[in-house]
Order: sequence, then structure tokens, then C-alpha cells
Amino acid sequence: MKKNPVKAALKAGQPQVGTWLSLGDVFASRVMARVGFPWLTVDLEHSPIDWSSASNCFGAIADAGCVPLARVPRGTHENIKRVLDAGAHGIVVPMVNTVEEAKLAIAAAKYPPTGNRSIGGSLHALNWGATAGDYYKYANDEILVILQTESPQGVDNAEEIYSLPGVDAIFVGPNDLQFQMRGPDGKDPSPEAFEAMLQRILAAGKKTGTPVGLHVQTTEQVQKRIAEGWQFIAIGSELRFMTVEAQRIVSALNLKQAGDLARY
Repeated sequence: MKKNPVKAALKAGQPQVGTWLSLGDVFASRVMARVGFPWLTVDLEHSPIDWSSASNCFGAIADAGCVPLARVPRGTHENIKRVLDAGAHGIVVPMVNTVEEAKLAIAAAKYPPTGNRSIGGSLHALNWGATAGDYYKYANDEILVILQTESPQGVDNAEEIYSLPGVDAIFVGPNDLQFQMRGPDGKDPSPEAFEAMLQRILAAGKKTGTPVGLHVQTTEQVQKRIAEGWQFIAIGSELRFMTVEAQRIVSALNLKQAGDLARY
């Protein structure tokens, strides 16, 4: 059975920079898997990607030698089981605010006796180049479990969550964290308050020895955050890469539609 190079690299303290897939398109996934990113995350939380499309994307990514990850809509047993049975090599679980939520997600990703994941499926073994027997034997060691810290409550519980056995990395969704930090008046936190919250997460990761990461939009931000000690970093998405380059071309040609896609 294949090893998970991203899991091994994070454990060794090596930063891993990948990107998000929001289109759910197999053609795009095949191309992106050959660009050079060590991992790609198929986003089932905020994109209209169905299970069949996701499984095809996982296969296309794995066949290219890249690590396919899945952000599940929610950290439930059925969501985690389905993406792993469909061949994802790891999960990204959003909105993990409590120790109990973290334990439930970890257990769903692990076969007994470590967890409570049920036996079944065939795509998982295929994507790992393994027999079903070898997959069941080694999956607990190779599946990558990444939990998201996206609220002040999650930050308050960070050290306890990050210390749990089975947590391979932590990932921050900056937009959700910023929204969750809004005061009663609906105003966003100041940039200084938001950065202080990020630094609390980074400090908790360093204290517990758990790799932490976040989503950024520029290569300069990637370099800055790696220098600070962040390890699991996502830059943009295939959708953003496409629209930003399209906007650049439209703007350079001075076309009327320039800026219409800024929301992406």
C-alpha cells in the first residue's frame, strides 16, 4: 500500500503547500494534480460537488501521484466514512469547536479498535494501490486527519483539541474565524485582534507539537506564514486561479466586463 507523503512530511516538520478544488471537475482535477502541489483538497463544504463527482476527482488526483483530501460538509460519521470509502487520502473537518467534536471526527476516520469506521467499499483500496486487506490493515496509519479551528471557542479549546491522539494537523479558515469573531454590533474584529487570534493558534500548535496551517491568497503570504511556523498551507483555489488570470487579461485589454468576477 502507498504511503501518505504529506502526512509523513508534516510529522517531520516540513511545510506542505497545496490548494483547494471548488469546481468538482475531473478534467480540472487531473490537470491540477500534475502542476506540482503535493496535495489537493476537494471542497464538499462550500461547493455543489456531489459524491460521485468527488470520488472521480479523488481517483484522478491519486492516479497522478498527488494526495487527494476532502473537506467534508460537517464532521459527522457518515460524511467522513463516505469520502474515505470514495478514495480520499485524508479529511479536513470544518468548525471543530470542542474536544467532543474532535473526538467524533477522529473516531470516524479510524477503523477499530482505534475508532468506529465501518468496513466496506472498494475505491479506497484502488486509490492507494492496495488490496482491500492491506488497506484495512494500514489505513489508520496513513489517513490524514485535519481539523479546522474557525471560532473563538475553538481557539479557547485549542490546546486540548490539538493534543488528542489522531490529530495530524490543524487548519484555519480565516474568513469563518473573522466572522465568528464579530461583536454584537456585527462589526469585524480589528486586523490586530484577528492577527492576535491567529498567533494564539500558532502558539497552541507549537506547544502541543501539532502542525497548524491556514488559507492564504498570495505567494508572499505563503512565505510569511511558513517563516512564522505555519505548516499546512492552502493558497487560493483552481477557481480563483482561473478568475484572477481572466480578470488580469480583461483588465489589460480594457474590456467593459473588467471587475465583474471580483467576488470570486
